[in-house]
Amino acid sequence: MPFIPTEQEIDLLISAMGKTTSTVLQMLKETGMRIGELVQLKWINLDGERKTISITPEKGSNPRILPVSDKLLGMINKLPRNHGENIFQPKKRMLREYFCTQRKAIAEKLGNPKLLKISFHTLRHWKGTMEYHKAKDIMHVKYVLARALNCTLIYINLEAALFLVDTDEWISKVSHNLEEETQLVEAGFQLVRSINETTAIYKKRK
Repeated sequence: MPFIPTEQEIDLLISAMGKTTSTVLQMLKETGMRIGELVQLKWINLDGERKTISITPEKGSNPRILPVSDKLLGMINKLPRNHGENIFQPKKRMLREYFCTQRKAIAEKLGNPKLLKISFHTLRHWKGTMEYHKAKDIMHVKYVLARALNCTLIYINLEAALFLVDTDEWISKVSHNLEEETQLVEAGFQLVRSINETTAIYKKRK
């Protein structure tokens, strides 16, 4: 089973890295993209107004558009434009070398050998696990990661192993108009089913 670090461990590593490597890690954490997809990213793929990134796929998977945070947008916009139309260094090997060198130094400085187990691909597994935990929708995880369904099913097992104490209790709400529906969505509720054109049932974990 893949190693899944805590979010605190990931954020600790990100905060201790240099400007470029920390941005790479934040991008992988938020999107779950492959490192091969990350090195293909161009400035034109970034939509700051809509806060999205368009991902050109590799390994025969599908293209997708995923949301990015204000934090990540700020980190990207502070990067020097040293690689022409590309956002990052286009050579995966060089990015890995930078990352491994910094990771080793940080793990030794902090006395935390678990940080050495975090790789670029670890963040993809972390993202898949967290997305399944939030949505309980394996097809959603399949879209985010652009991965074959039979490969995506591993995140059901990972989520179950990591969240054994989860009571899986829900709060249910019913919307009766567009305003109420909008408020529920903004509060993190998920649509369960629509009753008619104006009424729908939503739920959210306690």
